[in-house]
Amino acid sequence: MEKVILIRYSEIHLKGKNRGYFERVFGINLEKSLKGIKHEIRRRSGRYLVECFDEDQTDTILQKLNKVFGIHSMSVALKVATDLDEIFAAAKEVCSQGGSFKVETHRADKTFKLNSMEISAEIGGRLLQWNSKLKVDVHAPQFVIGIDVREDGTTLVFNEFFKGAGGMPVGTAGKGLLLISGGIDSPVAGHMIAKRGMNIECLHFHSYPYTNLQARDKVIELAKVLSQYSCGTKLHIISATHIQEEIHKKCNGDYMVTLLRRFMMRIAERLALNVGAQCIITGESLGQVASQTIEGITSSNSVIKSLPVLRPLCGFDKDEIIERSRAMGAFEISILPYEDCCTVFLPKHPVIKPTLEEVQKEEEKLDIEALISEALKSRETLTL
Repeated sequence: MEKVILIRYSEIHLKGKNRGYFERVFGINLEKSLKGIKHEIRRRSGRYLVECFDEDQTDTILQKLNKVFGIHSMSVALKVATDLDEIFAAAKEVCSQGGSFKVETHRADKTFKLNSMEISAEIGGRLLQWNSKLKVDVHAPQFVIGIDVREDGTTLVFNEFFKGAGGMPVGTAGKGLLLISGGIDSPVAGHMIAKRGMNIECLHFHSYPYTNLQARDKVIELAKVLSQYSCGTKLHIISATHIQEEIHKKCNGDYMVTLLRRFMMRIAERLALNVGAQCIITGESLGQVASQTIEGITSSNSVIKSLPVLRPLCGFDKDEIIERSRAMGAFEISILPYEDCCTVFLPKHPVIKPTLEEVQKEEEKLDIEALISEALKSRETLTL
């Protein structure tokens, strides 16, 4: 009788002839998540098993697997030979000492002499004889004993389901470049897109010395949190100080946010194309701040020439975003009091509904290409 962790995947089973590809990527991601922990992973027709690990590492393994996208659910199970006596022995091990229960059986091995209903009835009957404090309730049981009869002559017996992260395996949906700030929204946006299977690289703009190095460190920590879900990431850090200084010196200050945002999008597109990213991802939520009105978003989008811009939080309110930030473990870092470049040179009355004609007129005062070129030369890349 061996303790194993049973992993059930999420949407992969819908992939038809492409399923093998998704399973291979999923398996690679599982291995990455458990790097440094003694274990073996085996695939079993729609299931994955983590085996040969130290039992005192069980909770650690579950915590790491809980950040792997593509997992529907997990169970800590006992693996035994497909024999009714051995299955019953394992069922006794996972069974509570009293209360109502039911037995649910999945029989992948169709050659076994009993079908699923018969196995459940047999094991349930034996448990009732073994412990008089138990009673059967198939409608609202206090606990469920699961039996999974596999094709290789082994059976898995368990009594708990741990919900997984869901989604699709990271690496099956291309690569995106996330504009990440030190706030709450952008890490959540990256998390949501990674959940759909996309590799994520991050781009952060800083305004040193107007912002301190603690603001930079805060973003690195946020990118590290995101990297736990995205199987690692790269963080590109680019200075926007000279751009903000030029805008402040030569342009109408009320357009600072709009003009800076357009520069960020131009630089993001060029970097994305350079690193092989196929889209730009932002944490914008419609109407949340001045730059996120539909007019502001239209202004930002108008400088993008060839890539789509994904805004997964566009219809979310702040409470929903905060809830997701807490769930992914980023919130406490995001609220640290270190401000990013978007808080530098903030106008008292930013333009909320800029027109393209007005914005372009202000941009004529700037050497756009020279400022972009200088920004790209400042790039620093960290692998997390």
